[in-house]
Amino acid sequence: MKMFTTQDGKNLFVTFALVTTLFLLWGFCNGMIDILNKHFQNTLHITKFQSGFVQFANYLAYFLMAIPAGLLAKKFGYKGGIIIGLVLIAAGAFWFIPATKIGTYWAFLTGLFILATGMTCLETIANPYATVLGPPESGATRINMAQTFNGLGWILGPVVGGYFVFGGSGEGAAAAPASNAGLYIPYMGVGIVVTILIIVFAIAYIPDIHNEEEVKDEVVGKSVKPLWQRHHFTLGVLAQFLYVAAQTGIFSFFINYLVENVHGMTDSRAKNLLGVGGFGLFMFGRFCGSFVVGLMKPQKALAIYASICFVLSLLAMAGLGMVGVVALFGTFFFMSIMFPTIFALSIRGLGEHTKLGSSLLVMSIVGGAIAPPVMGLIADHFSMKVGFAIPVVCFIVVAAYGMLWKKLEGKDAGSDEPFVLRPGH
Repeated sequence: MKMFTTQDGKNLFVTFALVTTLFLLWGFCNGMIDILNKHFQNTLHITKFQSGFVQFANYLAYFLMAIPAGLLAKKFGYKGGIIIGLVLIAAGAFWFIPATKIGTYWAFLTGLFILATGMTCLETIANPYATVLGPPESGATRINMAQTFNGLGWILGPVVGGYFVFGGSGEGAAAAPASNAGLYIPYMGVGIVVTILIIVFAIAYIPDIHNEEEVKDEVVGKSVKPLWQRHHFTLGVLAQFLYVAAQTGIFSFFINYLVENVHGMTDSRAKNLLGVGGFGLFMFGRFCGSFVVGLMKPQKALAIYASICFVLSLLAMAGLGMVGVVALFGTFFFMSIMFPTIFALSIRGLGEHTKLGSSLLVMSIVGGAIAPPVMGLIADHFSMKVGFAIPVVCFIVVAAYGMLWKKLEGKDAGSDEPFVLRPGH
């Protein structure tokens, strides 16, 4: 349990275990979102471009709420920020009950936006919090372990949500507005579970631990470079933006890709393959990734995984029958470590800027709002395969960041007085 023991001898494994439930929660919510594109195409007769605004509403909330979430964490501490995030998630989830009665696209998008503001609070707080619940050198490993449970949520979301969303026929092809009738049920379940979590976190021990570098900066009054001059951070924000764009685009149009490229494939079967196959590989990749980044320098693992995803995305774009489908499945495994690893690498050495840096990294998740409409627009005019040119470009930049990180971080740290052993060097 040394991985969860702080320098003063406190074991924070129980706290870490409780925090991982938050990763599971927002993974589940995001997993349900990825089945809504095809569902709304069928039930509301909208184009792929229009359905991309499901992700736009979700990730726009990340862009708008990330800095306020960081300020909330600073004012109310980790515990207070988590509870505020859970309250917002519950409000968004319960909104789906009246939204189903209203039955319009904007009503559903409103619920997704409110829910996503809560998820933004949790991500802004829980990601950096996971890195400080033990020795700093194992921060990247802890966040990858926590993100494994996030992967489990991505599996359960499409499976549980799809059961109610696609309904009895299993094809999800009904055109009547009544086909949205069951959509509130999984979200009502989320609201109930989150209400219970609010009570649990209210009474649980959630210490307000600070990053070791942040504390030392405050104690010695150390002068550090501003964030915009920290190139390992600024390029990390760009890499995170493009990674989330690629991930969201792939997740959002996976069902469309399979239906268009596999003879006899139905929405329901594709939904199950997304949940069990795609997100199963995603979770397994995160489980393996927690060991990979412990054995290999995280920046090297990132560069290798992103390069592989670049090749696999090219194969998916080319089509080639089942080769393209298998390649698309492969991206789920190799994307798995990217978000937590980019996050951990980007905030390394930020000191007093750690909380603001975390907020900006979560803000960069807005990349997920951009890719789906663009990919949908390309698919509407050409084909779904051509739309996968967007992830191809994104993975090139992510791979370059991994390759350049050590050089960038070394330059950024060079003008500061070193006081902590940085892992991965």
